[in-house]
Amino acid sequence: MDVYSYLLQTIEKKGAGFLFLLDPDKTDIKQLKAIVPQIEKGGADAILVGGSTYTYDNDNLDRYLKEVKLNTTLPVILFPANHLQVSKNADAVLFLSLLSGRNPLYLVEEQVRGAPLIKKYGIEPIPCGYILVDGGCLTSVAYISNTLPIPRDRINIAKFHALTAQYFGMKFAYLEAGSGAEVPVPDEMISSVKSYIDIPIIVGGGLKSPSLAKEKIEAGADFVVIGNAFEGEMKIEAMVAEFTRNIHLR
Repeated sequence: MDVYSYLLQTIEKKGAGFLFLLDPDKTDIKQLKAIVPQIEKGGADAILVGGSTYTYDNDNLDRYLKEVKLNTTLPVILFPANHLQVSKNADAVLFLSLLSGRNPLYLVEEQVRGAPLIKKYGIEPIPCGYILVDGGCLTSVAYISNTLPIPRDRINIAKFHALTAQYFGMKFAYLEAGSGAEVPVPDEMISSVKSYIDIPIIVGGGLKSPSLAKEKIEAGADFVVIGNAFEGEMKIEAMVAEFTRNIHLR
């Protein structure tokens, strides 16, 4: 089964899913042998690798992903910041286009540079419309991409961008408050986007507690992405399990 089909099956079976984000800039490769099995045992549905990754080079990323895969049977999905973060050791890659911005580098240029590498390595691409929402502070993705986030009260702007992702043929719309966001994507925005489009919604950024994750699922998120809530924690299985209980609806 390909990773995209697995993700759809997760929604069908569990009502919603939990994507655990490992950021190589924040979690050392030496920690993975201890951390990764706990992520799987705790009930996460897949592992994303990337996020605010900016300084990590391709060779180190290859080694990092190899170590992740040695310690889990879950799908390992790249969440790249640019085309240099495409690795042969991933199962799939979120093929992101930053639709909410107007910087051509992140709308299409990085995608054109990365596409031949994805084909060369035989990685499964999962096209995804990436929509940045104001998270209450200047986040890494906003700074690096030189992109203005959608204001939190501009629901229609988010809806129209998500619909554009669907009409482009993308598989997911990703509403992102950004790594380290002070506040997550508003519930009203999630529910409005959910009722307006037909493709699944991923929500990330600022989800610091199981109750917040549950809130976003109940608002309409099909997947939530959580990573920062676990930073510095070595014994994380119980924490992952608590998030999982709040995320899986069935």
